[in-house]
Amino acid sequence: MELNKFSIQPTLSSKTTWIAGITFTFLIAFLGYLLALAPGFNQVGQLACAITIAVVYRQIFGYPEKLKNGIVFSSKRLLRAAIILYGLKLNIAVVIEDGICLLLRDAGVIIFAIITTLGLAKLLKADKKISLLLGVGTGVCGAAAIAAVAPIVKSKEEDTAISVGIIALMGTVFSIFYIILLPLLPLDALQYGVWSGTTLHEVAHVALATAPAGEDALAIGMLAKLGRVFLLIPLCFLLIGVMKFKNKNTVDSKIEFPWFLIGFIIFSILGTFVFGRSIPVPEYVMEGLFTLTTWLLTAAMVGLGLNVSLKELRNKALRPLVVMTISSVALSIIVFFLV
Repeated sequence: MELNKFSIQPTLSSKTTWIAGITFTFLIAFLGYLLALAPGFNQVGQLACAITIAVVYRQIFGYPEKLKNGIVFSSKRLLRAAIILYGLKLNIAVVIEDGICLLLRDAGVIIFAIITTLGLAKLLKADKKISLLLGVGTGVCGAAAIAAVAPIVKSKEEDTAISVGIIALMGTVFSIFYIILLPLLPLDALQYGVWSGTTLHEVAHVALATAPAGEDALAIGMLAKLGRVFLLIPLCFLLIGVMKFKNKNTVDSKIEFPWFLIGFIIFSILGTFVFGRSIPVPEYVMEGLFTLTTWLLTAAMVGLGLNVSLKELRNKALRPLVVMTISSVALSIIVFFLV
């Protein structure tokens, strides 16, 4: 009897700390949500606010080791769940209807962003892994793209977190700058929408920048952005092939297949061809799923943010930030003259 009591105690303790760790990430996510309601911070967004709080917490109080199991669950499992649900935001039919021109343009943007970022990183001797993540985030869809690619390129959690923080911050800065420039630009609403949707980092950034230009700009901006999100799928499979080829003669040659991408594809198909068509789904249900996606992604980013030691990354993140800023500015200027 005594043996049984002691044998189950670690399990109960483990479950308790696991739940407490997950709860802790959601608590910081909630604090990020509250901070994002404040003037000024409402332009930054919940995700960036939450990951900033997590990073600051780590620097002041250290990493909460007792809650590690739950925090790791959030940063890994909840992150993959968020990416799967993110597929609901991708309307494949709209992308297909717009045809090959949309995908070719967006493919060009992604290729330019990644190659330019990596080229500048080599020139400025910036951290290659963080620069790659920032290049993918700039070219595709910000935090979600970084989160999807990170396990494929075997990025450290702290590198992933700092990349997400940079992309969220700079994407917001660019969005606000676009809004300031809007009255001064020789672009009509549709041209401005295409420019924003083709160059800004996250879906939220596109919405933020195009809303002041009207519904037409917002609609075409989102369409331009959807093509880039769609190309996340082939990009991930391409990176898997590159990583396998690169590591084929090394001991660490095994690349774990990102099965959550299959879920992303399935949910994209469901959201496009099933929900609202074959199966009527109330709008409030879809909005609820989008909100859940945001919260899961935020909690996951908190888990990553708690791994960030600014002391260790102080010299590691500055150059990738400069590289990403230069490549983003170059992308904005080039696309501006093409629309």
